[in-house]
Amino acid sequence: MPTLEAKDTLFKKNSTLNCRGKLLSLEVPLVMGILNLTPDSFFPGSRLSSAEEAVRKAEQMLADGADMLDIGGYSTRPGAAEVSAQEEQDRILPAIEAIHRSFPEAIISVDTFRADVAEASIAAGAHIINDVGGGLLDNTMFETIARLQVPYILMHMRGTPQTMASLTKYDNLVVDVLSELQVQLAKLQQLGVRDVILDPGFGFAKTVEQNFELLRHMEDFRILGLPVLAGLSRKSMVYKSLGIHQADALTGTIAVNTVALMKGADILRVHDVKETKQTIILLEKTKL
Repeated sequence: MPTLEAKDTLFKKNSTLNCRGKLLSLEVPLVMGILNLTPDSFFPGSRLSSAEEAVRKAEQMLADGADMLDIGGYSTRPGAAEVSAQEEQDRILPAIEAIHRSFPEAIISVDTFRADVAEASIAAGAHIINDVGGGLLDNTMFETIARLQVPYILMHMRGTPQTMASLTKYDNLVVDVLSELQVQLAKLQQLGVRDVILDPGFGFAKTVEQNFELLRHMEDFRILGLPVLAGLSRKSMVYKSLGIHQADALTGTIAVNTVALMKGADILRVHDVKETKQTIILLEKTKL
């Protein structure tokens, strides 16, 4: 059983991320804008159908203050349909290339759990890999990241998008999530991966109540010495708790994101960049 004592921290927290030679500071929380090249993402307002549409959305997000863009071609909502690796690449690679060409300074993250998709995405111009599987859905992912030496977002999930809703039994939610993540972190350390970002995996193999428990204890994830990402935007913990639709969940999202920021989140992954950026600016002004 991995220990969770602070003295056993695996990584010293970085104040910057090396994104293929571009240094991204973490001194102030960052905003990651979501670009979904999928027809079935859980929030219809985030769905994009072409590279051209993705470029227009990216332009708006960058103008609104996005620090990075997260491009995905495989919906990971509960019960989502399987998508082949080829189809995933066909969806996202033209968008990555077009955005990189149009905005060469933009930092691009790719939301994938497949090593071959990750490698093709980096070759197309991406900088960061955001793996919802935490290395568990493709046993070559960690070796690929180590070879590419790009920042890696390690998220906690159990099972697959098709089965995760049935895998929500924990002895102690926070301790179990931390322990399972620490096992994966040790593997990354052994391979020499330098820049790792931690994601507790809100909504992935967790119930609504468990998501709020994670949020209440989010500062505990700092024990591993890693930057922490919170992906709470318009998720079921927000709209189900309020009895509303995802389309009306912006205010609730800002509320939970504010809590996440106050508990130490370094990156917020969101659909609504401008409002999130404004929230960060105001919270930063409250710091002594």
